[in-house]
Amino acid sequence: MLSYRHAFHAGNHADVLKHFVLVRLLRYLNQKAKPYWYIDTHAGAGAYGLDAGYSTKNAEHEQGIARLWTQTDLPEPLADYVDLIRGLNPSGELKLYPGSPYLARQLLRPEDRMRLFEMHPTDIELLGRTFLDKRRVQVTLGDGFAGLKSLLPPPPRRALTLIDPSYEDRGDYAHVVESMKDSLKRFETGIYAIWYPLLGRADAQRLPERLHGLASSWLDVRLEVYKPVTGEYGMYGSGLVVINPPWTLAAELRTCLPILQDRLAQGVAVFRLEHSED
Repeated sequence: MLSYRHAFHAGNHADVLKHFVLVRLLRYLNQKAKPYWYIDTHAGAGAYGLDAGYSTKNAEHEQGIARLWTQTDLPEPLADYVDLIRGLNPSGELKLYPGSPYLARQLLRPEDRMRLFEMHPTDIELLGRTFLDKRRVQVTLGDGFAGLKSLLPPPPRRALTLIDPSYEDRGDYAHVVESMKDSLKRFETGIYAIWYPLLGRADAQRLPERLHGLASSWLDVRLEVYKPVTGEYGMYGSGLVVINPPWTLAAELRTCLPILQDRLAQGVAVFRLEHSED
């Protein structure tokens, strides 16, 4: 929805989980010399100030990235993600947090390409200012679900697609499933990471299982930062379903999820990791 601004939530617990997994996926793709595309269907503004504007209203980053910011005992995969955030804040103060496209841009190699979609008119303007290299990065104002169809299969036959809608529009749950059905028909071997919120709503709770049924290879990771009260409708955690996950991802998550559970807890926190081989 055009009313949604991710700046209100930048750097929160959901961003930490989503972006940590994103970094691991990109690091894996970088191990092979062959180029790939990074596709982001709901790219947002690119980067967010944490000390001014929307981000200060609820300061959600204080319950997210700020809890990892000064930690020196993190496992290497998690430390790698936090170091990328530190690189965006050379003063040593946590003032900026990257959106997924900005984070991805730090890891893409010269031969790789980015394709970004965003519908909000303000965010698309900010996104365009952030990514001026039009040869490598294509920024498109429009519906990412529809735009994804035109990109698959990508020319290098390697791609990571992040699908990350706000879900403020209840229709997004159905759009995600239909988009994945179509995407897998067009490009069965791509890596797809689909973020989802943990909410009390039935359509939110059904989404992960519906995604599991679309592919033979998948991984589902979720983190609850507190236990919701019966009837509560707020977001108490989040998760990602990764279709065609790297074989290394499950082991990395098993190492790091207990740390995230401990550091990001806002009550009784739990994590869950499932994959198609279970």
